[in-house]
Amino acid sequence: MTKMADSGSSVEIVEGCRLPVLRKNQEHEDEWPLAEILSVKEVSGRKLYYVHYIDFNKRLDEWVTADRLDMKKLQFPKKEAKTPTKNGLPGSRPSSPEREVKRKVEPVPLVPQVPPAPPVPSLPTSTEASPAAVFPAARETNVFKSREDHEQISSLTTNGTARRLIPSQPGRKRKANCGPTDEDSQDSSDGIPSAPRMTGSLVSDRSHDDIVTRMKNIECIELGRHRLKPWYFSPYPQELTSLPILYLCEFCLKYLKSLKCLQRHLTKCNLRHPPGNEIYRKGTISFFEIDGRKNKNYSQNLCLLAKCFLDHKTLYYDTDPFLFYVMTEYDSKGFHIVGYFSKEKESTEDYNVACILTLPPYQRRGYGKLLIEFSYELSKVEGKTGTPEKPLSDLGLLSYRSYWSQTILEILMDLKPDNGERPQITINEISEITSVKKEDVISTLQYLNLINYYKGQYILTLSEDIVDGHERAMQKRHTRIDPKCLHFTPKDWSKRGKW
Repeated sequence: MTKMADSGSSVEIVEGCRLPVLRKNQEHEDEWPLAEILSVKEVSGRKLYYVHYIDFNKRLDEWVTADRLDMKKLQFPKKEAKTPTKNGLPGSRPSSPEREVKRKVEPVPLVPQVPPAPPVPSLPTSTEASPAAVFPAARETNVFKSREDHEQISSLTTNGTARRLIPSQPGRKRKANCGPTDEDSQDSSDGIPSAPRMTGSLVSDRSHDDIVTRMKNIECIELGRHRLKPWYFSPYPQELTSLPILYLCEFCLKYLKSLKCLQRHLTKCNLRHPPGNEIYRKGTISFFEIDGRKNKNYSQNLCLLAKCFLDHKTLYYDTDPFLFYVMTEYDSKGFHIVGYFSKEKESTEDYNVACILTLPPYQRRGYGKLLIEFSYELSKVEGKTGTPEKPLSDLGLLSYRSYWSQTILEILMDLKPDNGERPQITINEISEITSVKKEDVISTLQYLNLINYYKGQYILTLSEDIVDGHERAMQKRHTRIDPKCLHFTPKDWSKRGKW
């Protein structure tokens, strides 16, 4: 049955209306999800409608023609009392780079707001930890227990009472939280966390968004040999948003309005790698450390580019409090940007990543996990445990869970029996070895369903499924960070009056 707008209808579709819209290029072509009309425009005498599919990720938003609208189920927007919006709410943004920012804000967000992973405990103040015992499961593998670990895990239960955890069983598949996927879910194929579904969205309420920031404003970006289709809004200058292609210098990330302007710029641009210090090189992979104060233009251009593929928070122009770590691939023409992460120079909450992104052409190749691994190698050199800025997005949570799972399982599976006894380890020891915060260690163990209650004690049990999935995942993980190739000296930013 064909559902479409009645061309002769006198009903006018306005912003805020909701109705089913045909989604094309899907396995099920006859798919009519509910969508909201965000904007209406007329091109060559024909009306186009910008739609957001309800409960779908915003990157799927698009302009559609009237024949894809089901007018029979049109819902008009409800009238609501206007509520004042405060500066700083998601969607509000400075009108100019000179606008004062009263609080420290990451220039680009790590990820959208989503429901967090399993609840994280408030850790006991006691630092005592006894070893953890290792217990055989379907295959003689590892278990885990200690007095402090017992208290930490017990604090995860509701109403202060211990909850008996169901042991993992061979052959049972664990369901993961559902959310959208994209090309950045390259790290999901490790056989442990399941990849989210292609459609649903695990994002927070965007009711405070400005209508302009809800719509993609850049059609296409040319970056070196790649052409990128942005997923989200990014506050590039408005005069550039009407161009069919926005050109970027792949080395300094300056944006230009035409290919001729880019070619003229390249005759003057001497950069063949990101500014800053190269602190890691192995094979063709290099990492550069960039100070957001010393290289302000580059940092701001990097944030503008990243905002095209990151949603939900505002891009601010104050990059001074941040360091940017850019990963590149080297060839005869130079060092080409693959992805990056940023971190605060001083973080009171032990964040070792504020924003992280792998550019679309390099996704599904394990680079996301490499960026995460590098951030923890820096934490090891600093002698700290770290955690990404919370809450994580669906994709951020997927990648981090995958990394945490593989890292922790690698340690548990390498444990050796002690004098014929089961091997033992504590949560504190895992945290110290990996530089992963204890809260993240515990939430990962819960997510993997490894924690079991046995004879009054919490223990860890590795099933055959977990072991086999981990071994398959590690076989696919060809590129790893080599600590010997890292040349990094952390600075004590607290002693500096000014960054």
